[in-house]
Amino acid sequence: QVHVVESGGGLVQAGGSLRLSCAASGRTFSNYAMGWFRQAPGKEREFVAAISWIGGSPAYADSVKGRFTISRDSAGTTLYLQMNSLKPEDTAVYYCAVPARREIRIITPSEYTYWGQGTQVTVSS
Repeated sequence: QVHVVESGGGLVQAGGSLRLSCAASGRTFSNYAMGWFRQAPGKEREFVAAISWIGGSPAYADSVKGRFTISRDSAGTTLYLQMNSLKPEDTAVYYCAVPARREIRIITPSEYTYWGQGTQVTVSS
């Protein structure tokens, strides 16, 4: 059974930084994409960043480019999201996700099968 657990959220002032972590277990993940998504109150879940299994360049939402960095460990079981220069509009619940198959559209939430419970990120102005 696949488990996905996020950690690292919290309250930070605008301009500050946070690092989110995602631990995945129950399967080999090194050949699968992994992604970060977020959902703010009253809004749909949106893509933040993802990294594919083929070792290509990570993908980022335009709103976080240059501020957020996604990475994963060599075993492929832990995913990170380094968030710098945080803004109040980054406030949301952040989710880590893993797909059930290898070839997916990595920016599309519905392509992912396994989700964590989410971690709250709150940025105060």
